[in-house]
Amino acid sequence: MPNQSCFTNSNAELWQALDWQPSNEQLEQMITLQVLLRQWNTRVNLTRLVEGDDYWITQVFDSLWPIKRELENPQQLRYCIDVGTGGGFPGLAVAIALPGANVTLVDSVSRKTAAVTAITETLGLTSRVKVRTERAELTGQDPSCRGLFDLAMARAVSTAPVIAEYLVPLLKPDGEALLFRGQWNSEDKQDLAKALRLLKADLIKVERRELPGNRGVRHQLRLRPSLPCPATYPRRVGIPTKNPLGA
Repeated sequence: MPNQSCFTNSNAELWQALDWQPSNEQLEQMITLQVLLRQWNTRVNLTRLVEGDDYWITQVFDSLWPIKRELENPQQLRYCIDVGTGGGFPGLAVAIALPGANVTLVDSVSRKTAAVTAITETLGLTSRVKVRTERAELTGQDPSCRGLFDLAMARAVSTAPVIAEYLVPLLKPDGEALLFRGQWNSEDKQDLAKALRLLKADLIKVERRELPGNRGVRHQLRLRPSLPCPATYPRRVGIPTKNPLGA
């Protein structure tokens, strides 16, 4: 395993920007996660962002800054779900940073979920992290998932209306959907508003942030149910992307 102190010193500004400091155990898990991603990338195309600032800023920091509020009370019991997790982000970073959270990771590509399952086991997170291999449309209609999560997340999956259709059905009445976005403009907002009217949810927060190291602009969007999500959503597999709500 890499020397821990070199990562601690080099990333002090990142933790300061989050107003949060990982414990020694959490930092070790993040370093181990980086090593495991390198290893698995030789067999499965999980992510190209595994070295240096690509990993620490574009993966770890970008996964954690939108949950700055949750980081204020990391031991709180929460049920979280990461839809379209790919190589495990933001879900694994969230699971490490929030030791009170139970996190479900969903992806439809079995090679990726097999790798993420093995990574989860090596990190010692299997008691709190579950991995599902299935399409998001099926997850949202599964009684074991629908309406059960405090926080539902998706990063770099699709357009905002499509992601909203995946996430909103998964939320508890007081839960929140967290959409990780790059650029965000008034047209995007209008498209999302049309979808949210059908899903019975509201956009409650939009926050813009420039990543450290000139790594670009990011936005986080928070959605909250206003009424129970109609049972017709999410629609059948493939329909949300072919015919986005409100289009």
